[in-house]
Amino acid sequence: MSLRVSLVQADLDWQDPASNRARFDARLGAMAPGSVDLVVLPEMFTTGFSMDSAALAEPAAGPSAQWLQSWSQRLGAAVTGSVMTRDGDRFVNRLWFATPEGGLHRYDKRHLFRMAGEHEHFAAGAESLVVPFRGWRIAPLVCYDLRFPVWSRRRAGFDYDLLVYVAN
Repeated sequence: MSLRVSLVQADLDWQDPASNRARFDARLGAMAPGSVDLVVLPEMFTTGFSMDSAALAEPAAGPSAQWLQSWSQRLGAAVTGSVMTRDGDRFVNRLWFATPEGGLHRYDKRHLFRMAGEHEHFAAGAESLVVPFRGWRIAPLVCYDLRFPVWSRRRAGFDYDLLVYVAN
């Protein structure tokens, strides 16, 4: 079974979520519905890799998560990318994985990039995620998680067909 994947990248307007969503609107709008199964956007695609979590973090399932869901339904494809998110009293670098059926799955980046001080502004996630989608078991991860292969190794409760890393 095949899976058509589109990696979508763009120059970002620093710390400007509305402008960046509009930039990606243009790119995703050029895709014909049904032409792709999975659209992969960058890490922190709405802000760039900023550490200003207190000012820029969105509420859980906020505007960008809703935007991802809308595009997922319009394209008939899963759409994923990460966004600064406020979860209770903490901030996380949260990957959202939206499916056209209305699913909205989340994964919080586990391995924070200490050299940029990410650990001073965000809390590390503790759970892995596998999303069953169109006959595939997809495990989405975020950027620096790639440097820790033990975290992404198949194991009981974490069996997948495809690893997808979003990165800035």
